[in-house]
Amino acid sequence: MPKAYWIAHVTVTDPDPYGLYAAGASEAFATHGARILARGGHVESLEGPSRPRNVVIEFDSMEAALACYNSPEYQAARQHRIGAGDAQIMILEGV
Repeated sequence: MPKAYWIAHVTVTDPDPYGLYAAGASEAFATHGARILARGGHVESLEGPSRPRNVVIEFDSMEAALACYNSPEYQAARQHRIGAGDAQIMILEGV
């Protein structure tokens, strides 16, 4: 079964509630066996629009990644992100 990768590109506009989101989301990721591969490090934008915060999280499967996203824990954390930033989030199945 291929792994899956949660990829997020974010511009934070209100750090305080976004911090609450990050803490709650981290707990949800840990509960669902996620491995954070990259979070907020240096980025070189080569083509297209860029955002200052980028995250890559590995899950054992697409099902596990979607279960995390749809979990009550993540959805509760997500409420803190809404209005605190602009995000593009996707889950990509590995090869």
